[in-house]
Amino acid sequence: MTRRVVISGASGLIGTALVGALRASGAEVTTLVRRPARAPGEVTWAPGERPLDPSVLADADAVVALGGASVGRMPWTSSYRAELTASRLGPTLAIADAIRELGEGAPAFLSASAVGYYGSVPGATLTETSPAGDTFLARLCVEWERAAQTAGPHSRVVLLRTAPVIHRDGVLKPMIRLTGLGLGGPIGRGTQVWPWISLGDEVRAIQHLIASEIEGPVNLTGPTPATANEQGRALARAMRRPFWFPAPEWGLRLALGRAATESLLTADADVRPAVLERSGFVFHDETVEGAVEQAISEPRSRA
Repeated sequence: MTRRVVISGASGLIGTALVGALRASGAEVTTLVRRPARAPGEVTWAPGERPLDPSVLADADAVVALGGASVGRMPWTSSYRAELTASRLGPTLAIADAIRELGEGAPAFLSASAVGYYGSVPGATLTETSPAGDTFLARLCVEWERAAQTAGPHSRVVLLRTAPVIHRDGVLKPMIRLTGLGLGGPIGRGTQVWPWISLGDEVRAIQHLIASEIEGPVNLTGPTPATANEQGRALARAMRRPFWFPAPEWGLRLALGRAATESLLTADADVRPAVLERSGFVFHDETVEGAVEQAISEPRSRA
């Protein structure tokens, strides 16, 4: 049984759900916060300003590093690209340095990454052994993972290559607004494969990895691939709204710049969860249609 887990990025969508699930299972959770600590189990840290005290991580079973500036904010100007990079590498290196100082007995390190690692590879089936792509996001993921791997030889490092999360406050958020206005429709070609995962399966997969001996890259994606059109139509059906208003690729490039093709809007990446499936993990949400229907049926967040 997992006894203690330290989490950074605990206030985000995945982090909030993960903290709740771990505490419900009986685990002690310590969260790293960037404001003065206000509650039991909170520890203030300032990555980029001062090192993380290794004693904060001592006796933990695992450290889970989440967070980073949102890739959903566009356009990706040069200054925002710098923020995307710094918000990932700085905290990851701070945690890795603290873990490395603990030496033998160091906790496992589960570090966020993204399926953007693979870039856009139309027609290919991508697993954890597939090479990195050549987009900005792919290069950033390579750096991000390299930073995590500096945690040293005594820590089991797991690289969480997460797909966009199907949730009202995740990848569906901007799509819900457009679909509600009757403006849902194909994005670019619409036939590009979009990786996805439900929030519930994301959290359960991280818990599964904490308790396992798995290390290295792990694709956190749903087991059944889906195109952009399939995801959009599933949302339109769940909201009982039309799906007809196209957003052509040239228009996306004009409005959003290179980020439109470097992000997952028009990128084509059929990413499969090979490591999770081999480990015996069972998905609760096997299709994007089911994941979208579940997400839309859940009560809205009070936030």
